[in-house]
Amino acid sequence: MSISLEKLRALKREAGAVAPSLCEARGARSRDERLRGRDALDLDFESSEDALLLTNNSSRKIKGTPPPQPLEAASSPPSLREREGAEAPASQSIDTLRRLLGLREKTSSPAAPRKPLDRDLPGEEISPGLRLIETHLPMPAPDFDLSLAFAKRHGESVDPRNLLFFDTETTGLAGGTGTRAFMIGAADWHGDGLRVRQLLISTLGAEAAMLDAFTGWLRADTVLSSYNGRCYDSPLLKTRYRLARKQDPITPLDHVDLLFPTRRRYRGIWENCRLATIERELLRIVREDDLPGSEAPAAWLNYLRGGSTRNLRRVAAHNHQDVVTLSLLMTRLVEVEAAGEETAPFVEAP
Repeated sequence: MSISLEKLRALKREAGAVAPSLCEARGARSRDERLRGRDALDLDFESSEDALLLTNNSSRKIKGTPPPQPLEAASSPPSLREREGAEAPASQSIDTLRRLLGLREKTSSPAAPRKPLDRDLPGEEISPGLRLIETHLPMPAPDFDLSLAFAKRHGESVDPRNLLFFDTETTGLAGGTGTRAFMIGAADWHGDGLRVRQLLISTLGAEAAMLDAFTGWLRADTVLSSYNGRCYDSPLLKTRYRLARKQDPITPLDHVDLLFPTRRRYRGIWENCRLATIERELLRIVREDDLPGSEAPAAWLNYLRGGSTRNLRRVAAHNHQDVVTLSLLMTRLVEVEAAGEETAPFVEAP
């Protein structure tokens, strides 16, 4: 059966196909061969862009056009960073790296001049590490014996010049063997006024000398007076004497604790019976810039660690006022008991 060329072309047009040219047929065969060769060599193209590039290059080779050079192999002038890296010395490279990392060299600026630390202790040194602070106040002693009826000791009295009002400042408030007194304050009527003496240790090794000095203030007829000292100050000092292997001079002495009669008389009348409250309500004394006794341990330990003595001087002022208040409170309680009243009218001391 023979078909004319015109009929064959008409059939192809109806089917929508165009007869490939000879060049296209050869190109298709060469592409198939190259693909089969690539599978045989097991070439691994890293990305689809490389595969597309290879296909384009292959088609250009078939058409007789040279493939373009890859970007890495293309001749281009070196960048500014490459020229700097090749020409700059190592020090400049390090500076550039630091600048890129955002680092800054630490510049040592001169420190501001510090003020000299206040390390002056009050009083005079009477022994290595032990200082004595002594003052005299124009407060003459009562010219009569003081009755102890306010302390439930009816029929007993005491000579004012035999009284020694004392208070301690310690390294802690819990008591016990580990707590020691770094300051002992005492007030007594001597001469024509009230004498206040305070012992302060600036080193732990001076404790024995402080105990010896306090012993020298006591006589056989001395009557101790304190505010809660029977339960705190006196037992603490006895313990320190015992640990220092010294004779205890406190136990044989009489002791009048002013806390208990004050509490019996004024409990429920004022908010509490702390010494500061008694000063304000009964004696009309208001302290200014007073350091609370609870902060005394920190003030002394701060000094031992090389700190300032400012708060330690405030501790000394606090202790000074405590023993002065005890002498005023003793005479006021005697007056209140004698008058049979809950409070006595305030009389300013001359």
